[in-house]
Amino acid sequence: MLIDSHCHFDFEPFCEDPEYYLGLSQQAGVGKIVIPAIGQRNWHAVRGLAKRFPSLYFALGLHPFFSAEHDANALNQLESELATEAALREKDHSRCVAVGECGLDFAIADADQDQQISVFVAQLQLANRFELPVIMHCRKAFPELLRELRQNTPIAGGVYHGFSGSYQQAKQLIDLGIKIGVGGTITYRRANKTRSTIAALPLDALLLETDAPDMPVAGFQGEPNRPDRLVNVLDELSAIRTETEQEIKQATSLTTAELFRIRM
Repeated sequence: MLIDSHCHFDFEPFCEDPEYYLGLSQQAGVGKIVIPAIGQRNWHAVRGLAKRFPSLYFALGLHPFFSAEHDANALNQLESELATEAALREKDHSRCVAVGECGLDFAIADADQDQQISVFVAQLQLANRFELPVIMHCRKAFPELLRELRQNTPIAGGVYHGFSGSYQQAKQLIDLGIKIGVGGTITYRRANKTRSTIAALPLDALLLETDAPDMPVAGFQGEPNRPDRLVNVLDELSAIRTETEQEIKQATSLTTAELFRIRM
């Protein structure tokens, strides 16, 4: 089975009819989905979906794009939520598999960079305290993100989602135990740099993702992306790499399952 390592399944249109969209995903061979949170306002929603549907898992975190929404007590609340999940995990009752979505986003107008860095570092430290991997977002802040990762290296690993950087940047992440999230960007032939980088990286460093409803794959521009279209990412990855589609499918699913400790 395929695993979508990054899908905002609590967003529209999925929240309107989750059974329908899960059915489409399962028909396409996408058997499990990881839902990253963006902040306090959707922690309850992602947890509720994972409790309701056994194929769904979730992460709890504070997304840098929504940093203006995170109140002064947000980190304390996140720590409390993660502690609750840790207690449940001891009884094998938690479906929380990561801290995230966290990271840095300096592309935002008037971004408070110091505040973002502080919140990101705190989340790295919480991930290490609770022995969870991290799901990371980064725009126009790679040097700063890499610096903080080197100073607070995630002991349980993590994934840099939506990667579109250089081979050197990817290797720097991989050397720190970070996986590379491969999504719809590679389905666009004009994305030569990203396609060449992803083609050259070790297969066991790659995860598949949709970032649905964002990051549409080629041919579906202007439409909400969907988790069943993870197969389009797989098809394109198979076209640019030397391994067979089955080898890529097995390797990426195993890597995702191991990172998030998901039973296959």
